[in-house]
Amino acid sequence: MKNIRIAAILALVISCEPAQKKAEISSIEPTYVSYGEVITPTSALDVLTIGTLMADKDSLEVKLSGEIEKTCKMKGCWMTVKTGDNSTMRVTFANYGFFVPKEGMEGKTTIMEGKVSKIVNSVETLRHYAQDEGKTAEEIAAITEPVEEYTFVATGVLIEDEAPKEEPKEGSK
Repeated sequence: MKNIRIAAILALVISCEPAQKKAEISSIEPTYVSYGEVITPTSALDVLTIGTLMADKDSLEVKLSGEIEKTCKMKGCWMTVKTGDNSTMRVTFANYGFFVPKEGMEGKTTIMEGKVSKIVNSVETLRHYAQDEGKTAEEIAAITEPVEEYTFVATGVLIEDEAPKEEPKEGSK
């Protein structure tokens, strides 16, 4: 009977261990790589609220956080950030003063500080962006109408870095 109790207690302790490890891992703060002016990740508003933020404004100085959809494949001179409802916002960098990586940023979190505006992008500009994305000549030629969208000119950008590696615990291999 005593062995059964010990086995039951041992099974309970072992079954709780993975949940504790998950909590430890999820409490790790994200790290970021900085581009442009140095900014902090605090006080950023979710880019999904852009419609509400811009409801009665032409432009707004703000710090936003969102998910990167893609970056310029030619130079890294712009990126697009998901704004919800299958929409995106193009982010460029103040005075062409810095660039972001051209690859591997998709799906990462970004925090950006600068000025958001609602503009109408011309067909010529949209075709230029499509060329930067590496689209085919047919895809570029299919762009025939200007598009009204939000644009963001960032003075500083943070992009989520790879998750920090956990230090091995003493005695483990």
